[in-house]
Amino acid sequence: MVRDLTLTKLETLLNMRFEEGFLSLRDLPQPSLFKDMDRATERIVSAIQNREKITIIGDYDVDGVTSTTLMKLFFDEIEYPVEWIIPNRFRDGYGLSANIIPRIVGTDLALTVDNGISAVYAAKLCKEEGIDLIITDHHLLAPEVPEAYAIINQKQGSCTFPYEDVCGAQIAWYLIASLKNALNIKIDMMAYMELVSIAIIADMMPLKHINRAMVLSGIQALNKSQRPAIRAFLEHSQKETITSEDIGFFLAPLLNSAGRMDDASYAVAFLTSTNIYDARVRLERLIAFNTLRKTTEHTITQKAMAQVEHDDEVAIVVGDSWHEGVVGIVAARVARACEKPCIILTQNEEGLLKGSGRSFGTCDLFAIVNSARMHLEKFGGHQAAIGLSLKEESLESFRAEVEKNFTEGGYLKEEMDPEIVGNLHFAAISFELTSLMKKYEPYGQGNTTPKFISTNVEILQADTMGKEGEHLRFSFAQDGIVMQGVKFKTREVFETGSQADIVYTVTENHFRGKVTLQLMVDKVHICH
Repeated sequence: MVRDLTLTKLETLLNMRFEEGFLSLRDLPQPSLFKDMDRATERIVSAIQNREKITIIGDYDVDGVTSTTLMKLFFDEIEYPVEWIIPNRFRDGYGLSANIIPRIVGTDLALTVDNGISAVYAAKLCKEEGIDLIITDHHLLAPEVPEAYAIINQKQGSCTFPYEDVCGAQIAWYLIASLKNALNIKIDMMAYMELVSIAIIADMMPLKHINRAMVLSGIQALNKSQRPAIRAFLEHSQKETITSEDIGFFLAPLLNSAGRMDDASYAVAFLTSTNIYDARVRLERLIAFNTLRKTTEHTITQKAMAQVEHDDEVAIVVGDSWHEGVVGIVAARVARACEKPCIILTQNEEGLLKGSGRSFGTCDLFAIVNSARMHLEKFGGHQAAIGLSLKEESLESFRAEVEKNFTEGGYLKEEMDPEIVGNLHFAAISFELTSLMKKYEPYGQGNTTPKFISTNVEILQADTMGKEGEHLRFSFAQDGIVMQGVKFKTREVFETGSQADIVYTVTENHFRGKVTLQLMVDKVHICH
């Protein structure tokens, strides 16, 4: 049953999302609440004092790229030389692995960012090579934890840091804060916060508690930033300011595309550009990667959709030589289209099936696949997103186990979109509504943009727009009140005069100095 909404009811609902109220940077917990933070800090300080060789090992997604960038910028700022490596998705695989060890032999201290918590074998190799290893990671712990000098991960049982949902870049930021205190130096932590805000949004961390505070202040810093990469991005997107949507929909995919299509070090090079000319050239390269990523992903998504078994609770699709860099996005697209969790696998050179999974709704995909771990070669991730590899002969038993785990987990298909907050009459759509919604920004994971449903609405107009007619422009009427709406990326055809129930979000459209309200349409259900 959908509740009828008033502004007061909506405010109450949005307020309930923030049990602790709105936190600010003053509420940030101290770095030493992380288990092993002090131990790691002391070891790094002693490495700096003794001029030891330090190597940073990152990861190829936005969180890993920004975490690596943060550590590199910090060591540059204190003028201490370090090496850094981001493993190549295609040649090295994920994170600190046996493949990376030959490249770091001779290192005294290895420091992982946004990876390492499942690197049991690689940690053993580090020990044999006499390399001290500090792991900073935020992912879930496997049954066996690597042996390391220090492990900073808020998901460890004995960790007293009060927030479980933080990303790799936040932990890197905290490590920098801890080092700053230990070295007793003056550095501007807000200049680092702007990069952290990008990672929190890109890594889909819930935008509540300290995450919200860090994103809000990070975005403020981004909008004052003199960082060449940020200036180049603003110039390219022809925007005055950056919003959380700009990060989620434009900047994050650009940064991600380097690791997806070629090598993530191009994204680090862009973020660490020291002048606007370099930043522009490096941004062009990322744009080229992203354009290639889009076409590749589109082709594979179409192939994958054609293979989905609609009776399966979890869609598992295998492709031949599909591009490893885009299978995660394809899994997300298929999951959304089929409204069920999805795993996309592709064959690699070693004859293994390798791929990514994305969840749907409240389903815990990590738990479902974790119970089928015996069929897998490699596995990691969190509730909403996983990475895995398995032998081809294990596929059918894996598929059966996953279906069984899904059924036993009692995941019922949600009949109603959980993001719909209630039934809204057109009479309640006003600037008062949008200014109330602005109070609870930024929206994203864990604080989704409120979606509304309006019933018995007449479609007055539904015209195609866009270069290839891939979007729709609507006029709707309800009890004599007319609203304009748009629906992106759709080939649906609607007859004017028909009655419909519509699901949408409300935005303000700023155009040539004029502000109007418009509906961003999610679904149109024709009433028969």
